[in-house]
Amino acid sequence: MNFKKSYFILAFLLAQFSFAQEGIAVYSDYLSDNYYLIHPSMAGAANCGKVRLTGRQQWFGQDEAPSLQTVSFNTAIDEDGVSGVGVILFNDKNGYHSQKGAKLTYAHHLRFSRGTVDLNQLSFGLSTAFVQSTLDGSTFTGNDPVIVNGVIQKDAYFNIDLGVSYHYMDFFTHVTMKNFLASQRRELYSEGFESDNLSKLLWSVGAVFGNEDKLLFEPSLMYQRISETKESSIDLNLKVYKAVDFGKLWAAVSYRRSFDSAQYEGGKQNLQWVSPILGVNYNNFMFSYTYSHVMGDIKFDNGGFHQITLGINVFCKDKQWDCNCPAVN
Repeated sequence: MNFKKSYFILAFLLAQFSFAQEGIAVYSDYLSDNYYLIHPSMAGAANCGKVRLTGRQQWFGQDEAPSLQTVSFNTAIDEDGVSGVGVILFNDKNGYHSQKGAKLTYAHHLRFSRGTVDLNQLSFGLSTAFVQSTLDGSTFTGNDPVIVNGVIQKDAYFNIDLGVSYHYMDFFTHVTMKNFLASQRRELYSEGFESDNLSKLLWSVGAVFGNEDKLLFEPSLMYQRISETKESSIDLNLKVYKAVDFGKLWAAVSYRRSFDSAQYEGGKQNLQWVSPILGVNYNNFMFSYTYSHVMGDIKFDNGGFHQITLGINVFCKDKQWDCNCPAVN
């Protein structure tokens, strides 16, 4: 591999790192009936409590390849579903850097609906997060100003996420500010290597069209922007549902593209990937598989990113909204 390609790959990986290492990385797992994972205002918003387990592995066969595991649970805590709570546990590893953390969430839902005739709900959510970050230099033999050779460095920080959601019949939108407070991991990064500003803005919007007895189509988009670096990207999504006797079959495709490009001698390239997703709901159980393929002429590995999501719905209510709204019904 020549020098210019090596330099570009390094820049490419650093761009991925900046998108991922500030709490739970934002991938496409929210499309697996898991919007609460990125939007705290969705805690307790659905007709059922939801338990979700995810496991993601990148670049099989590569040492120290990025991986992520999450466990989440959210539910309403009163009969009318006005208040919701949730908890998320996660473990994220990317080379010599890893994170473990927990989030606790409270959400409040304002109803403007006439019973179950229509869905008209405004939701507010707040998550408190505790994250421990580790730089494992115990086996590192290179020359890096951040990693101390032969030493395992650890630091922890506290932060909050703030979110707002609005559902009206078959339409939905969510806005979340992740890492709202300034935080600095000074035991890991000296001044100049990391900003106090770890915040990220997420905005999701979408709607559902079709016939519940035949096919439902759910186009949506998700925009994210990192405050400090001004990096931004967009997900363009399409999800299709098919009702069957035992539950529901569904499939989705998501295309992510960064608005920022990494330049190298001879050209430039934007971070972009496409993620097909297959899922099934069997009674109160859910299973999905996601494959993400990085696009572009230059990339670290031809292998993709594999993710499995397992879920179960609990504490379900008999009442359902009279709308095509899979995220809350």
